[in-house]
Amino acid sequence: MPATPDQLSQFDGRIGVLFGGDSPERPGSIASAEAACKALTVRGLTAELIDLRGLDLTALKGRADVVLLASHGLGGEDGKIQGALDTLGIPYTGSGVKASALGMHKPAFKELLGARVIDTPRWVDVHPAHSTATTVSIAAMTLAFPVFVKPASGGGSLEAGIARDHAELTSLLEQHREQPYTEYMVEEYIVGTPATIGVLDIAGEATVLPVHTVETDREFYDYEAKHDLHLRRETCPADLPDLTAKRLQQKALQVHRLIGAHGVSRVDFLISPDGRTPVLEINTVPGLSELGNLATMGRAAGIPYDELIGHVLATAFTKEAYVP
Repeated sequence: MPATPDQLSQFDGRIGVLFGGDSPERPGSIASAEAACKALTVRGLTAELIDLRGLDLTALKGRADVVLLASHGLGGEDGKIQGALDTLGIPYTGSGVKASALGMHKPAFKELLGARVIDTPRWVDVHPAHSTATTVSIAAMTLAFPVFVKPASGGGSLEAGIARDHAELTSLLEQHREQPYTEYMVEEYIVGTPATIGVLDIAGEATVLPVHTVETDREFYDYEAKHDLHLRRETCPADLPDLTAKRLQQKALQVHRLIGAHGVSRVDFLISPDGRTPVLEINTVPGLSELGNLATMGRAAGIPYDELIGHVLATAFTKEAYVP
């Protein structure tokens, strides 16, 4: 089976680029899918955009020989679609069920980091059965203000925000009761520079991409800043001491392997002024748009966009026969 972009040129199968669905991250998923599908078509491959919204998954069996996942967020990145594709016997890009589920559910992921003594912001879970007042009290005693509130399973900084006191945290938690995510967490707020590092299989070998950092004048690196070039300033390779950059890259690879990720991932960090570099999360289906972080890191490593997408597609053919 093809394991490199060059070998893919001889692949005559049908590629389904799966995207969309009803996740709050649907707009980013559409951008990823459209760009990736175009890149595959440019390479002479047969690719089709397939929206998860309203899709009868069993119909995929006669529609796609391999799937490139551009499905972000709930239902597309959390192991559910991966399990369905495993059941149907259709190869797909990226990680399997276990790694996808661990990467998506931040409390479980952070528990795993803690077990391996890997730094991550402290946090408390928001239990639906607990009153808002109880949660605020626990967070204040455990973390101290300010704190950061975000979905336990979600990405793109959607429905996330900073609370500087009891009143702001109460307000945020009450607002979130009406949002599409059902589980939230309150996290230690750390001042620092957001950084991210991609891990990409190239010819079956995990390759760590250059460190990417970003600055923004907004309150934090929010959804708007992540989708508007005018609201952020990117540096890749990051302007960091070589030792710091190498340490972050080693940690990204460690985290990738820790959850059993396959093929491609993106590990997010903060670089604080005191030298602390906590891991925030891992994305097992990172954004694939041409202006996204993974593509930016690829270009910094000398990998053109269409070749990058070729490497991502090749990860569908390099999995073990059984991946949990």
